[in-house]
Amino acid sequence: MKYCGKERGSITLFLALILSLLLSLVCTSIESVRMASARTQILNSMDIGLYSVFGQYDRKLLEEYDLFALDGSMGGGQLNLAKICDNLEAYMKPVLKQNSQKLELHQSGLTGYRLLTDECGEVFYQQIVQYMQETLGSQGVQLLLNKMSDRERKTEEADLKAKQAETGGSIDRYDSEMNQASQKSRQAAQEAENRQQQEGQISTQPAPTQPQADNPISIIKRIMKMGILELVLPPGREISTRTVSKDTMVSGRQLQQGMEMPDGVTADSSYTSGVLFQQYLMNHLGNYTDPSKESLAYQMEYVFGGRDNDIDNLKSVASKLLFIREGVNFACLMADNVKRTEAQALAAAIASGFLVPPAAVVIESALLLCWAFAESVLDVRELFAGGKIPLVKTSADWQISLSNLSSLMEGLDSMRKNNEHGLSYEDYLQVLILPVSKEKKVMRAMDMIEDAIRKKGRANFYMDSCVVALEAFAEVKANRKKEFQVIRQYCYE
Repeated sequence: MKYCGKERGSITLFLALILSLLLSLVCTSIESVRMASARTQILNSMDIGLYSVFGQYDRKLLEEYDLFALDGSMGGGQLNLAKICDNLEAYMKPVLKQNSQKLELHQSGLTGYRLLTDECGEVFYQQIVQYMQETLGSQGVQLLLNKMSDRERKTEEADLKAKQAETGGSIDRYDSEMNQASQKSRQAAQEAENRQQQEGQISTQPAPTQPQADNPISIIKRIMKMGILELVLPPGREISTRTVSKDTMVSGRQLQQGMEMPDGVTADSSYTSGVLFQQYLMNHLGNYTDPSKESLAYQMEYVFGGRDNDIDNLKSVASKLLFIREGVNFACLMADNVKRTEAQALAAAIASGFLVPPAAVVIESALLLCWAFAESVLDVRELFAGGKIPLVKTSADWQISLSNLSSLMEGLDSMRKNNEHGLSYEDYLQVLILPVSKEKKVMRAMDMIEDAIRKKGRANFYMDSCVVALEAFAEVKANRKKEFQVIRQYCYE
């Protein structure tokens, strides 16, 4: 069978059309693959750039405080976003030059960033909580919570008892009763003398006096007015006199703020997080028994007191410890029938000596308060000496007898005793700090960390220049044709 030329021409034209379509499809596919490859390479360059930038984390923060943050000032003090962008571009460009793609970086910038101090330190707080959760594990966290909740409950009860004892006004009532008794005694003596003169009987013998029992209340009252550190600090221990300038610290200056990112920070106010954060502080900040070599020596006491010097912060802790111990010890005395009987007997003797038997009840209350105070002085002194004191005492744990109250100052170091089953100074300190507001603890903790790093030779270190998250964009021209814009985020987790 023979084909004519016209039929051959139509077939050739049809194949040409088909091949042109196929060739166009192939070329389009190749270009699409090239663009996809270019986009992937651009994304890789951005990822590698961000990873490399955040790989320059502050080593001091990590080594000493287990915190991940990038010094956004690049050593200059104030946050320098331009340097961060330049650093990002420097890591991106070598990646863009790889392969046969002609990728040209036109511009880059930051569309968001988060600082360690943002949201009143919430970023700082949550990174610490996450670190503690990972370090302790679920079982360790639960053990810590059980221990702290039990101590907190008992301390709150003691605090309440101390306030009740304080508002009872037993010492003030004692003073009032004694003043009235003295006035009545002088008045009675004067009336007796007047009667004798009227009757013409002038006696040359002094009026008989009632033998008075030893009254330690006046001595304890004088001791109560002494300086708290003089009472509770053991001899031979030097007290730090370091000070800081709060105006230049995190809590005292206007902080730099980050730029909002899509995934905002949600405040965490749970009890568990609070306990974990505080345990972190105990592990990383100094205190009286383990002073810091940089910044204030008593950093945990600063978290509690917030004063600009070690002495005032130590005073605030010592006063609170004494207050709590006084409440606990007063409650122990009230529950101890033997000791209450002793106090009642001495109160009755003192009241008889002043010729005011009805005042015995008031005198008894004052005696119990003085007894609890004296015991508390010994307790706190033992804590500062490195010993341990049980939160709630039994008779066997008691240190000073009622008869030795007058010689408290002579027996400050001979009468106190350590109890291995009790709580240490650090244990009590941790309980004292629990009620301090979250914001104060966070700000004061950042104060101490920032100041400590500055004292180590980095005078231009600022916590509010520390970057923990970035969102960056880049515009790249691919093969001199199409422009790509990519946005990526990175954060320390």
